Amino acid sequence: MRTETPQTIRLEDYRPSDHLIDRVELDIRLDPHATRVEAVLAVRPNPEGVPGAPLALDGDDLALVAVELDGQRLAPDAYAASPSGLILHAPPQRPFVLRVETRLDPSANTKLMGLYRSGGVYCTQCEADGFRRITYFLDRPDVLSVYTTRIEAERAEAPVLLGNGNPVEAGDVPGTGRHFAVWHDPHPKPAYLFALVGGNLGGVRTTFTTMEGREVAVGVHVEPGKEERAAYALDAVVRSMRWDEEVFGRAYDLDVFNVVAVSDFNMGAMENKGLNIFNDKYVLASPETATDADYAHIEAIIAHEYFHNWSGNRVTCRDWFQLCLKEGLTVFRDQEFSSDMRSRAVHRIGEVRTLRARQFTEDAGPLAHPVRPRQYAEINNFYTATVYEKGAEIVRMLKTLLGEADFGAGMERYFADNDGRAATVEDFLAAFAAVSGRDLAAFAQWYEHPGTPKLAVEGRHDAASARYTLSFRQDLPNGPALPMPIALGLVGASGALDGAVCERVRDGVFVLEGEADAITFANVPEPPVPSLLRGFSAPVRLEMAMDDADRLTLLRHDPDPFNRWHAAQSVATRLLVDASATADARMEAGPYAEALAAFLDAEALSDPAFAALVLSLPGEGDIANEIARNVDPDAIHRARTGLRRALGSALGTRLAGLRDSLADAPGAPFSPDAASAGRRALRNAALDLIAAADPEAGAALAERQLTEAATMTDRLAALGILSLIPGAARERAVDGFGERYAAEPLVLDKWFAIQAAIPEEATLARIARLKGHPAFAMTNPNRVRALIGAFAMGNPTQFARADGAGFALLADTVRALDGTNPQIAAKLLTAFGSWRMLEPGRAAAARGVLEAIRSIPNLSRDVADIVGRTLAG
Repeated sequence: MRTETPQTIRLEDYRPSDHLIDRVELDIRLDPHATRVEAVLAVRPNPEGVPGAPLALDGDDLALVAVELDGQRLAPDAYAASPSGLILHAPPQRPFVLRVETRLDPSANTKLMGLYRSGGVYCTQCEADGFRRITYFLDRPDVLSVYTTRIEAERAEAPVLLGNGNPVEAGDVPGTGRHFAVWHDPHPKPAYLFALVGGNLGGVRTTFTTMEGREVAVGVHVEPGKEERAAYALDAVVRSMRWDEEVFGRAYDLDVFNVVAVSDFNMGAMENKGLNIFNDKYVLASPETATDADYAHIEAIIAHEYFHNWSGNRVTCRDWFQLCLKEGLTVFRDQEFSSDMRSRAVHRIGEVRTLRARQFTEDAGPLAHPVRPRQYAEINNFYTATVYEKGAEIVRMLKTLLGEADFGAGMERYFADNDGRAATVEDFLAAFAAVSGRDLAAFAQWYEHPGTPKLAVEGRHDAASARYTLSFRQDLPNGPALPMPIALGLVGASGALDGAVCERVRDGVFVLEGEADAITFANVPEPPVPSLLRGFSAPVRLEMAMDDADRLTLLRHDPDPFNRWHAAQSVATRLLVDASATADARMEAGPYAEALAAFLDAEALSDPAFAALVLSLPGEGDIANEIARNVDPDAIHRARTGLRRALGSALGTRLAGLRDSLADAPGAPFSPDAASAGRRALRNAALDLIAAADPEAGAALAERQLTEAATMTDRLAALGILSLIPGAARERAVDGFGERYAAEPLVLDKWFAIQAAIPEEATLARIARLKGHPAFAMTNPNRVRALIGAFAMGNPTQFARADGAGFALLADTVRALDGTNPQIAAKLLTAFGSWRMLEPGRAAAARGVLEAIRSIPNLSRDVADIVGRTLAG
């Protein structure tokens, strides 16, 4: 038996709901196995719908107990009920009240969608379509309702009861040992933003007074005993609230704002109105358990979910095709926040590294899709890098095109025009067109076409006239010419050529409007090196003939930090691509190492975070994407290992000196601030190259750092370096780390991930052993991502082994998870997205595994969609 192809939903088929639900009153009586949900719905016909249409409510694995219309039980022939829906055949053509009662088993809900239990805590996840697993409903984002929710539970089991909106009432249920809390959210919202939490929770609290004078009670709720680890998240909430007022003029609109951390969560976090539910890895932090990257992620994700209060909640999506309208826009907003909190240049480089590693890869493979898809079979599979990261880049380009003032006015107009509405991409762009007077029809095409445009550039210098011409040509297969803001400048042998002028370059930006164009600079006395796409001003692949000497000129003299970093990366990429085509692992770093040495001597101590990025090499996935066909992961790994060794040898004395000069003073207090994190980043980058050049000496240094380190950042970096050096020291370090943090699940996730990424044949056997570790559980998404996800996404030599065993390991995990948590199974399966670029033997093995998965009977819609598109692309 073969799995049925999932039903395709198309944007062109959208039509408004035939009914609206203005008010929802929920009475939810929590029980581990028999939760009762009573929903009272104020329903009316939609004037924009089809008159006389049946009322078709969505459901998913529901058991109906009772249904009444205006206080009267419905006759059996008046409706049809199934686990997947409730249909009233002839509902009144007037406003009416529908009461629906369902029964749930939260403890059996392994999909972690709808209402479920995590570590004894009741919680919900309703995006994209989880509310239909709680009660029958019009579970679509363009149906907005005002919710009042009564939550009841055993006080001993769930002393804390939280809901959307503001608290209204609370008390005991006489004679039962149970208690209740009533929450009311005055802001109409779609069902995907509904949330409740019930459990035994500790917390940290503060207050924030908005610019409108509202005093907001802010709380972060965590497992009892871990309150101190929530302090940084609480601080991030307050900073996010203040920043959104100062930068976007957005004030919070309720009396309370709560964050809850749970240990079982399919996503990173969820922006439910007034009650954000988080994966605990993005809330809990202490110097002993969290790295600098963890602190940065907590800050960014707390901000992201809070910023959704306006870009996603107050203004929501008309349909799921508009997902980028809330996610891409909010990613842009959280990127700007993090840039203001930390180093803008360093943060921008991090953003682009993520974009290229994840989204460019997605765009080049079978799972490519537009930022606004035109169709989907399973919406959960479209929470992708394209929607999030490329969606953010489109907003950034819009800001560059319009300028600061018009962009700010456009955001104000967008929020004002669409507050309380379910909006579209067209509504978003219309606000900016209205305030700027610009026609954005061509720009809108960025949302409609998959693929990464290529931008080919040629330069020509005329010494006689001291003029320099740049010719541009763009190409997007099967797509139109797109408006591209190209931030640029010219650099000479001694620095930026500030005297060069071009009337078509305004504020450092040239906009390529058509397929091809050319611009000319005057006052250019010497052949320059063009600095293009400064700050990565457009998400494109740049193609320009440029030798290493020109790139290293940019590294030395370009005033744009992003292009300085990119110049170093480009030289390394060229070396690695060339070396991957040979069987010789020996490499000479030559002028590249000399340029890095000069850079470190001049600037390493003034900006260690930036220096650490310049010193880092492109990842193996980056090199595979550059090669793009007949990829041999083993050859890429040999080349990268060889270049690391060569750089470590050439820079050894400097690297050792940097480690010494950047060491924290004994007993110095820990700080997760950007400057402190930057010093640790460069110190650990230096250790990595030292160990690559001399594994014995590097292992000794890493062992000592592992023992003496005062921060998890340094401890984990040392463990990671040791993991690449086979021998007794590695096994001592791995075993000792596991024993030390046996009671810390989030730290053990890092331990699992480091071992899963060891690029050795024995890693598959190591993973098999780790699956039997007491801390590992297939029911916990964090554990699965840490072990199996880290292997598939971060260990290309072993995942794409020539014998196919790595592919088979992932396939076994997908099979095991498909029936219990298909969302996580489908996410893991996206690791096959680049299978067609592999050399023929590996590609054939990958195809065989994918076809075997596709043939599994009763495959979930989530996995069937991913495997079908991966094979068809």
